[in-house]
Amino acid sequence: MKISITAASKTGSVRSNNEDMILVDKKLIRNKSFWTMVDLDATDRLIVALADGMGGHSCGEVASQVTLKNLSFFFNDLPKGLSPGELNETICEWLVSINNIIYSKGVEESQYRDMGTTLVAMLYYNQQFYWMNCGDSRLYRFHDGQLIQFTTDHSLNTLTGSTEHSSIITNCIGGGCKTSYVDMTQCTSEVLRGDSFLICSDGLSDMISDETIGKLMNEGVDANRLCDAAIEAGGFDNVSVAVIKIM
Repeated sequence: MKISITAASKTGSVRSNNEDMILVDKKLIRNKSFWTMVDLDATDRLIVALADGMGGHSCGEVASQVTLKNLSFFFNDLPKGLSPGELNETICEWLVSINNIIYSKGVEESQYRDMGTTLVAMLYYNQQFYWMNCGDSRLYRFHDGQLIQFTTDHSLNTLTGSTEHSSIITNCIGGGCKTSYVDMTQCTSEVLRGDSFLICSDGLSDMISDETIGKLMNEGVDANRLCDAAIEAGGFDNVSVAVIKIM
């Protein structure tokens, strides 16, 4: 099995700085686009992750970069052969560690106090696929022409049952959140040739509907074009997208 990955992260039309960041394997992406092809027979692990930072000014961009750099080192240093349960436990231990790192940076430098970030990722490890989520960035599966959201937004609208997306999130890394948690699911059986997986910040999902995203995916667009569609619709936030095509 091979996978094609396109990724793009852009500032948008309103904000002056980009607090989003994407990680593809060991490469960090911000304010640029990226493409790669990966042969899964030639590797024992791969990660595609997105962090949407918050805190204003430089704080959000620091939180997202620190989190993804740390995640890259952590994931690539994992021992081989962990079971799904052991991997989940190790990810939870990492979450505690990165929260402490983000908190400590805020204690050391006051301008970083209460900075935080969301995190959503798709992992390939020990010949299995997983996804994980903390916050309101999203992972979708595009299968047989249908776009299906895999992750649940950790935000106020989920608690209230509202269909309108809320910018108030209830779970994140840092950001003063003392009860951070991560949703993690093994999804190997749902990764099929011909499918695509879409990882995005709310800069995409807030600007264009799932129906429109699905139509664009059906046209075979890449991450760069999806970002541009969000910017053309107003671009009120930073927008970052990764598209993973299973081949």
